[in-house]
Parts: sequence; C-alpha cells; structure tokens
Amino acid sequence: MKTLTTLTLALLATSVFANEAAIRKALEAKLSSAKIEGVQPGPIPGLWEVRLRTSEGMRVLYTDATGSHVIQGSIYEVRTDRNLTEERMRKLNAIKFEALPLDLAVKVQRGSGKRVLAMFSDPYCPACRQFERSLGQLDDVTIYVFMYPVIRPENSDHSRAVWCSTDRAKAWLELAAAQTPKVPDAGARCANPVDKVLELGRKLGVNSTPTLILANGERVTGGLSPDDLKELLDQAPATARR
Repeated sequence: MKTLTTLTLALLATSVFANEAAIRKALEAKLSSAKIEGVQPGPIPGLWEVRLRTSEGMRVLYTDATGSHVIQGSIYEVRTDRNLTEERMRKLNAIKFEALPLDLAVKVQRGSGKRVLAMFSDPYCPACRQFERSLGQLDDVTIYVFMYPVIRPENSDHSRAVWCSTDRAKAWLELAAAQTPKVPDAGARCANPVDKVLELGRKLGVNSTPTLILANGERVTGGLSPDDLKELLDQAPATARR
C-alpha cells in the first residue's frame, strides 16, 4: 500500500509539473507586463490558477491544462455564497500587519478596540465616505487610518490639517465621515506624515481607496457592509493591536 501511494503521488506530481510547464509556455509570451509567479490546480476540477505579479500587486487568472483558453474574473461558490477569487486575492496580497508604520496613521478607537483594522483612505473619496458610515456602526474596534489623498490631491492639506489637530480622530471623522466635510482649523504647517503615507501606499501597490488591511495581513479593496466587515474582523486574530 505504501509503495502504491508513493507511486500515485509521484505520478500526480509529474502531471502537475507537466501541466505547469505547458501553461507557462503558452502564456508567458502573451503577458508582456506581468510575471507568472506560480501555477497550481484551481478551485474547480480541470481549471488551473495562474498567479501573476503586476505593478498593482498579485492577480490571478484561470486556464485549462494546456493554456489554450484563459478566463478572467471571479469564481463564486453558490452553496456558500463565497467569492473564492476574492478570498484568494486577499491571501496573495497579504502583508505583515505588524510591519505597518502605525505611527503614521490616525488612530480611531471605539469601545475596547479589540477588533483591529488599518485603512488607506481619502476623505474626498465617495466610497470611503460611505464606508465610514459602516465603520461608525461597529463597536470595540481600532482603526488605523493612513490618510491617502489621491482622489483630490489639491485638497491634501486638509489631511495634513487633521494631523496638526489636537484631537486627530475627531478631526478625521469630521472631515471624512460627516455629511458635509469640515476642514480642520489647525492648518497644515506642522510636521506630518502625508507624503510618507503616499510613498508607502505606492510601495504597497495601493491603487484604490478604501484599501483595508486586516490584523492577519489580508488586504481588502473597497468598502464592506457592517455585517461583512464584522465577520472578517472577528475571523482575523487581533494580534497586531498597539
């Protein structure tokens, strides 16, 4: 039995290697701006996942065993109502939460703060402002806001003024979450991290706002409903609290 199992595993490994080689050969010449990082069986029998490294971070596409056909898009599991591609992307683009320079972020805490989240956000991004309403419905959460004024860069001094305010959390919420943005009175002449955050975001491949980073390092692009966000935060261990 042991010999048969070993032989079966060896044959499977050979088959996987052969398929990966065929897929790489078929696709590499077509991917001028991306590099194939890996190939492995996908979430559906007969479908293969191709991991690509691009200027915007890791991406995935799907193909058959020979690389003859390519599918771009998300795979949903109907039974569980899960977006399997999105879950995979969160893992592939994960970073170490503890490596984030949280001293460059505005800290907003509600209740015990046991749930932890970092967020790149622009106060004038409509999706960000809408997401702030979802955040406002959560209790026992700590949010590290990396102010990332890329939507209306001409207003970047408003983010700098948040940092110069005595109560940064209050100033941020009044600017980014209020029905009408309230620009802080503090001015923008103090030493502030906005330029460093812009550099950090580019380095991490943050190309849209809001971009969320959970305590387990998984990255989520775009806002979530309060229920979905709470579920993700509860699943991610709060090991990165400060």
